[in-house]
Amino acid sequence: MVRAWYMDNDSSDQREEHHRNPPKIISLSDLHAVSGVEYFKLNVESYDTDGILEKLKKSRGYTYEDEITCSKECLPNYEEKLKSFFQEHLHTDEEIRFVVDGSGYFDVRDKNDEWIRIEVIPGDLIIIPSGIYHRFTLDTKNYIRAKRLFIGEPVWTPYNRPVDEMDCRKEYLKKLENGEFNSA
Repeated sequence: MVRAWYMDNDSSDQREEHHRNPPKIISLSDLHAVSGVEYFKLNVESYDTDGILEKLKKSRGYTYEDEITCSKECLPNYEEKLKSFFQEHLHTDEEIRFVVDGSGYFDVRDKNDEWIRIEVIPGDLIIIPSGIYHRFTLDTKNYIRAKRLFIGEPVWTPYNRPVDEMDCRKEYLKKLENGEFNSA
């Protein structure tokens, strides 16, 4: 089961847990309400045959998928890539990741612009909405293998903060303001 918590402002080592002391854990329903991030738990052993992922792909219109492995051995320019993933940014499309092996952290900004860290492990599928500021890093294990899902052709373009005038950012903020993420 995914864990999420509010971070403190000390991020000297991005791969550590970093949480307030004491930690302020956030439930999945509250995470969705304050950020729009959606969570699904899949069985890593049976996701390719149980039909749950296929049903989700069909209902959301995901037509393309690939797989990425982030590790020193598998990712060219490893340290540079991790730095770019950790740079606060947004995308014009949803970011969908299904963790097949390994672990890491997605950090997202809530409606008050505070960081929430989401720990992902095998079986976790998260959907980060278009227009939300976020970043990704590995944990201290330095390894994750994940499926990436897309609607249509893949778009990996990150737009580094600040890009508040982009349409996707304005639409995202409007959804937050209107409470559109309050019900799953």
